[in-house]
Amino acid sequence: MLAVFALCGFATASWVSRIPAVRDNLDLTTADVGLLLFGGAAGAIFGLTLAPWFQRLLGARRGILYGLLGMAVATVLLGLAAESNSTFALATAALVGQSFAFSITDVIMNVEGAQLERSIRKTLMPMLHAFFSLGTIAGALVGAGAAATGVSVSVHLAAVGALVALASFYSVRFIPRLPTVEEVPRPKQTGPERLAQQLRLLRDPRLAFIGLLVVGMTLTEGAANDWIALGAVDGHGLPQEVGALVFGAFVTAMTIGRMLGGPLIDRFGRAKSLIGLALLGLSGLLLFILAENTWLVVLGALLWGLGGSLGFPIGVTLAADHPTHAAERVSTVAICGYFAFLVGPPALGILGEHWGVLNALYIVAGLLMLSLLAIPRAARPARERHADS
Repeated sequence: MLAVFALCGFATASWVSRIPAVRDNLDLTTADVGLLLFGGAAGAIFGLTLAPWFQRLLGARRGILYGLLGMAVATVLLGLAAESNSTFALATAALVGQSFAFSITDVIMNVEGAQLERSIRKTLMPMLHAFFSLGTIAGALVGAGAAATGVSVSVHLAAVGALVALASFYSVRFIPRLPTVEEVPRPKQTGPERLAQQLRLLRDPRLAFIGLLVVGMTLTEGAANDWIALGAVDGHGLPQEVGALVFGAFVTAMTIGRMLGGPLIDRFGRAKSLIGLALLGLSGLLLFILAENTWLVVLGALLWGLGGSLGFPIGVTLAADHPTHAAERVSTVAICGYFAFLVGPPALGILGEHWGVLNALYIVAGLLMLSLLAIPRAARPARERHADS
């Protein structure tokens, strides 16, 4: 499972690290990049809705294998579509395919990871997500090297796709065969009906605060994934290879935060840990926007990544910490997080076309401040929340 998470991070970061080159090859504006990312968000959301069906149809092993292979093929096609003689529509279609396959893989591997965690009765999910971040570090470093040495996007992403495909066949063999959890029969509902039922849970004020916490934190991560490299290149005038390294600094800090998050929370508690991290993330984001030299840009990226490292994992844990309806509450919070993660960054591209990429990031800072204000209510001790739920 660790390798599966790492492969997903590697494939995703490989594409993200070459966004500036793709923009230049296809002669795209900032708004065009935003529309391209909207296509990816649409594919990802579609994949999220179909992932449970794929898991029931294929099982965990085959579902993850086919998802990784789909990502590999789409990554190769994305590289080919990023050449100067290609079209915006072809690049968008390739990104839709990659995002669709990623979402299916992401859902299945997280469900399987959570089931494995329950079966061994040890905390495992933070380390799994840390390996996803390690994969993003590797992808960012390889992308920076490819940009620095003049390797074309098509050759780079073709090699990434081939590596992911080969590694997926080997990695999936070691996923443990766990007993299938018997689901409680539910009345048949359409997708919109299920979504509406889950979102109605946000009438619970405490769950609404958790949702607000997750929205700000996941947008902080998603905005960096999609825009930190372009912000460094366009906003601060840095070379493309340095932009890729700035992205690498962000994901490195996020990985460290996830690896150290467990002991931090055990010592200081959820509320204090979240408040401290949110303040670090906010200061790092503002420093990245306002920095006047390369080292301050890198420092801002490091603080930004460290501050956003635990928002989503802790938010999901808070949602699950309830005597009844834990699964529905987790699903509702996850929907809030995925919506912010997938839809928010493309919207920043539209705003960035008129205001500039760095100025558009002030929107992220504002939402992160709202998350900071929501933490005291979201992270109240479990027995207090249960008493009046």
